[in-house]
Amino acid sequence: MQHSAPTLKAPAMQNLSARHVKTEESLRLGVESGWYSTKVSGTFVTGPHITQEECLGKILELNPPPAKRKF
Repeated sequence: MQHSAPTLKAPAMQNLSARHVKTEESLRLGVESGWYSTKVSGTFVTGPHITQEECLGKILELNPPPAKRKF
């Protein structure tokens, strides 16, 4: 009896947002200050980024908007 290989599912899109961590909070969290992309749960995904624009660009890279379908 042969077992088929498990199918790999594409990762579900995550709602990531840009969050700025200032010096005081960075010391408390043990991270560098800067911009971070975060999950809804608050988990850091990428960063630190120097600017908000750089962070938002990374979010778009990780979660591109859905392609528009032409009818």
